[in-house]
Amino acid sequence: MKEENLARKDNSRVKSTIILVSILVIAFAAGITSLVLLRKAKSLDMSVPYDSEKLVYADEIEGNIQTTKSFAADLCVSKEDVGNSDITMEGNTIGALFDLDDGKIIYSTSLHERIYPASITKIMTAILALKYGNMDDVVTITWEELESGSQVCGFKIGDQVTMDNLLHGLLIHSGNDAAMAIARHISGSAEKFVALMNQEAEALGCFDTHFMNPSGLHDEKHYTSIYDIYLMLNEALNYSHFVDVMQLSVYEVNYVNADGVEQSVTLDSTDHYLTGTAVPPKGVTVLGGKTGTTDEAGSCLALVSQNAYGKPHISIVMKALGKESLYNHMNMLLQASNS
Repeated sequence: MKEENLARKDNSRVKSTIILVSILVIAFAAGITSLVLLRKAKSLDMSVPYDSEKLVYADEIEGNIQTTKSFAADLCVSKEDVGNSDITMEGNTIGALFDLDDGKIIYSTSLHERIYPASITKIMTAILALKYGNMDDVVTITWEELESGSQVCGFKIGDQVTMDNLLHGLLIHSGNDAAMAIARHISGSAEKFVALMNQEAEALGCFDTHFMNPSGLHDEKHYTSIYDIYLMLNEALNYSHFVDVMQLSVYEVNYVNADGVEQSVTLDSTDHYLTGTAVPPKGVTVLGGKTGTTDEAGSCLALVSQNAYGKPHISIVMKALGKESLYNHMNMLLQASNS
């Protein structure tokens, strides 16, 4: 009988110990979770303005730009358009404003409508250049972009240009020749690169997007949507080098021509905010983004900015009737980001 009582006491002690250990484990886990949440809250403190180093955290390892999770990782999601009494789009112009801090859409119209992206396409080209390319690689230009009216950096056959300079020409001056050179260097041909673009778009959830070229030249089968542009720009912000380049108003590209002679060309930004031609609302800081213009797409701009309180936003205007209309509509969105 004594032995049975002892056995029962032992079992009871074991059970008590197990329960106590379980409680301690749960408490410890809860403490860790609280600590993580506390740290996360501190890391998203908006009391000070953002700069490019706070915008994205990334490492450069052996010349390859690596991705890392940024504040922009939590997506803004909406199946329907979001109205805002302070914003009115005129004519065929459409747009959207995304609050990257709160993860919400402040305003949108025709969010999932399929539209022509023009050179905003180059956001995806830049993503693939950074993801699969080495910025120190030297690329030999083997053909020229000859389409009438096409925006180019001016490279000639036989010129030797680094991938880094091509990326600058792509994003700052929107050079179609830079886009083609990047595509061929990464994939061996423009066709294979376009397949990679569509593969990456699908992986990002850009289900209203289909690419036909790396530059954005018009093609009826080359389309996207405002929401998909947001997804692509949001992804591009994970690359610190993209962020650095998109903020530049001017850049001097150095390269070697076919005769081995060093050349240089100064490229101005196509973004009127960066060149000072357009002025954002008071308190808003424009960090950069990507422009696009074709007859079919109209004037387009996808922009990263921070409002007067230092909170980051993505704003997109598409199908504007000319540059004046484009920047007037964009200023309306940027002003709303302060509300």
